[in-house]
Amino acid sequence: MKLPVVSGKDTIRALEKIGYIVVKIKGSHAKLKRGERVVIVPLHDEISKGTLLSIIRQAGITKEQFIELLKDP
Repeated sequence: MKLPVVSGKDTIRALEKIGYIVVKIKGSHAKLKRGERVVIVPLHDEISKGTLLSIIRQAGITKEQFIELLKDP
């Protein structure tokens, strides 16, 4: 399944749906936390594919789950 082009804000919104909380914003990066897991999301208009894959891996979800999170209202 192909990853869509998403912004940092869209990525944060999707991760918040599964319990991640923004704990810190420094410069152009946001730090999200859920339990012991920490994910850093760049607040860019477009996140590169490699960076997005890394964020998805760090969050402990699959590409398919991430895409579903983007679809849900």
